[in-house]
Amino acid sequence: MGRGRQKAKHTKVARELKYYSPETDYRALEAELSGSSKTDVATESRWDVPEDDDDKWSSYGR
Repeated sequence: MGRGRQKAKHTKVARELKYYSPETDYRALEAELSGSSKTDVATESRWDVPEDDDDKWSSYGR
């Protein structure tokens, strides 16, 4: 008979999560969507491949 209390607790937590709405930072959202944040520059340079690595991997999978 202990299942009823556990189920009620899970239901309460699920209901709180369902209706939870945090404050939205619209300025940060606008900066992220427009691509004008400072972190975008660092992220793009991280994925740039040096030109000398192109030849090393050009024959891979052939």
